Amino acid sequence: MKRTSQGITGNHLTPAFLHGAAILFLTEIARSAFLISFLPAYAKEHQITLAAVGVAISVHYLADTLIKVLAGYVLDRFPARLILNIFLLLGLLGLFVSYGVSTPWAIVLGAGLIGIGVSPVWLLCLSEIREGSRGSQMGSIYTIWLVSLGLGPVAVNFLIDRSYALSFWLLAGCWTAGWLLAALKRIDFSSRHLMEDTIPFKQQMRQIGSKLVQMKPLVPGMIVQTLAAGLLVPVLPSFASEYLALDYSGYSIVLMAGGLMTVLLLIPMGRLADKWGHKWLLVAGFGALAACLGLLIYSRQMFSTMLLAVCLGAAYAAVLPAWNAILSHFVPTEQKATGWGVLSGIEGIGVILGPILGGWMAESFNETVTVGISALLLFGIMLFYWIRPVRQQPEQYGQRG
Repeated sequence: MKRTSQGITGNHLTPAFLHGAAILFLTEIARSAFLISFLPAYAKEHQITLAAVGVAISVHYLADTLIKVLAGYVLDRFPARLILNIFLLLGLLGLFVSYGVSTPWAIVLGAGLIGIGVSPVWLLCLSEIREGSRGSQMGSIYTIWLVSLGLGPVAVNFLIDRSYALSFWLLAGCWTAGWLLAALKRIDFSSRHLMEDTIPFKQQMRQIGSKLVQMKPLVPGMIVQTLAAGLLVPVLPSFASEYLALDYSGYSIVLMAGGLMTVLLLIPMGRLADKWGHKWLLVAGFGALAACLGLLIYSRQMFSTMLLAVCLGAAYAAVLPAWNAILSHFVPTEQKATGWGVLSGIEGIGVILGPILGGWMAESFNETVTVGISALLLFGIMLFYWIRPVRQQPEQYGQRG
């Protein structure tokens, strides 16, 4: 048993992987807390409309998406330490701009800088994934991401009831810690064995393009599911307070319940996907997400809201490993950072459009309309993959995948 554990540690939790994961954890705490909790609440406090918040969040993801392709290309060719330092410094500047000026243009500019700053961190972690431990490393990195995604908004929601300044300095402190981790410790990513320096960029794009042609049935899901999620980002805090009758602390408890369920079920659902196949986990997961969101509109008690949050967490745990396991097979092994950048760019289309549309819907109608439209989109994705299932062909999902 001891020998096995050491072997896993040696192959799975490499120093470069752990270092990248630590930077991801700290920066994602700050990013998720800023977008999900701090920005909508801070904007409401300063009479900034939900439409402006939606634009700021969309600009954030637009910057993240556009820069990801460039960041992936650059990370495959230049020292990771230099790239991380430059980008993370820009992200820290964005945090201070958003908080210090308190106007619509400032939150848009700041959110965009944060999007630029966080771009290379994800790609750096994904480029460290090894073929021999793909499942373990994907599971680890998504678990770390989910924990940070839940921890950041929860911590900020508890602090917002006391002080916006205290909440902001928590975000700035986490981001600074991630930046210092990248800046002060020498990063050795020589283990990546990158091969792009001998492959012309046009040839790389042709190779990735051929992968995209193979994955045409996945494109609707890549865009629509992120669009459905993006619709909710600018309206969730106000929806929770005005329609679910939750204060920020109660909202945090609901987020914790859903997030904890996702983390607990992520690995078991991944194993279930391997056993049952990805199609049925995707169909069941998207269907459950749609149903729970629709029912959430009618929830007026803490118990029912908590129950729906737990079910939402379980459904997300069903979708996430199956979906990303499929996507990982379309990333060329010799172009991991660039490949993940392109795929993230496609997914980013929905994330860019979602917050703008969500903020506009909330201002024009109300928050329940936004939640309802999100549920309908997820239901549509469930029907799409039920009727047209994801086909796993040998050349795509063979030993090389």
